[in-house]
Amino acid sequence: MPKADDTSEGVQLPHSSEQVAGSRTPRVRGVDAARGVALLGMLAVNVLPAETANHGPTMTTMLLAGHAAALFAVLAGVSLAFISGGRRRFQGRPLLAAKAGLAVRGVLILGLGLLLGYAEPGPAIILAYYGVMFLLAVPLLGPPPWALVVIAVGSATLAPALLLGLQGDLPTVQTDNATFTDIFEEPVGSAGLLTFTGFYPAVPWMAYICAGMVIGRLNLSSRRSAARLLIGGVLLALLAWGVSAFLLGPAGGFGQLVASSPGLAADDVSEVFVYGPDSGLHGGSWWWLAVMAPYSSMPLELLHTIGMSAAVLGLVLLLGKAFDPIIGVLAPAGSMTLTLYSAHLLFVSTGFLGDRPFVSLAVQTGAAVIFAVVWHSTKGKGPLERPLGALSEKARNRIRHRHREALDPAAAE
Repeated sequence: MPKADDTSEGVQLPHSSEQVAGSRTPRVRGVDAARGVALLGMLAVNVLPAETANHGPTMTTMLLAGHAAALFAVLAGVSLAFISGGRRRFQGRPLLAAKAGLAVRGVLILGLGLLLGYAEPGPAIILAYYGVMFLLAVPLLGPPPWALVVIAVGSATLAPALLLGLQGDLPTVQTDNATFTDIFEEPVGSAGLLTFTGFYPAVPWMAYICAGMVIGRLNLSSRRSAARLLIGGVLLALLAWGVSAFLLGPAGGFGQLVASSPGLAADDVSEVFVYGPDSGLHGGSWWWLAVMAPYSSMPLELLHTIGMSAAVLGLVLLLGKAFDPIIGVLAPAGSMTLTLYSAHLLFVSTGFLGDRPFVSLAVQTGAAVIFAVVWHSTKGKGPLERPLGALSEKARNRIRHRHREALDPAAAE
């Protein structure tokens, strides 16, 4: 892999874990490989059918719906920890420079997401939501891990409760993919969509970002840390699943949801559990807080997918050396997910191979992996990652330059 340079930022969708802010932090290839897994999972969810011919959920739905996107978000948090010092948190001017770079990157990713909305690819685009998450994360680069844990728990519990309690009263626009037109014509509704009511609502999803930042403060080169991520993640996922199963079963939650959801039969509520809500959670019952439906952004679903994401990352890190050829293929794709994900959306928007989903997925994944390996080995950063990284680095350097001027006025002459 190309040697990291002083301009690597470590955040895209999210980006890679190269060195940041002038310090040389070794790249953890397993993080990039895990990000490659998340990318391929997102492609599969967006392309393959959600239902079988018998109207049951496909394996893709059961294994990947909600999980791939959550893994993306958790790894975004890991990258944010990397750009703010990793295990040794930045303080003072370096921290301010990292915040400036992240703010610029958040605005640019938000803008790219809004721009891609015009392509109308069909699947919900995560980029605009990610841009908002990055902006919300700017003040979170400095706090210690324990504070991030508190914020993560608050985002996973209070934000979903607020979302459920205010459902129907929050401003929104009738789309999953906001554009610049929506921002200018309905700014309040667009803000509500991106923060609370959309497919990947930024406020409750900050639980993923904060959890990832806590993980990013660990020594991810240590097999012990990787094992703890795997075991702890599995236990958290199982605990969330068990609590949900108890509340919806023996505690009577399922019956309460059916009774409080006018127009929905028991089978309809069950479908929400499997596929996620189409447009909000019907009836506004507080029992919805107990569900683990994909993309519901409810507490137990957030905790379950955080656990699964940590487990996947831990597993990839543990298997890194034993499966080095596979890691070597996935890591380049994971280092340029912004480019590959954007290309995927544009491809899907053409409708080409839309009636042959498995062929379409094979073509897209094959092209993505081959392109990433070739491009990364010859040019390094991805086509979109390079300019975004340069603009972000420019913002960071401006903060550093002002600091040097303050320390040595002669340096500005």
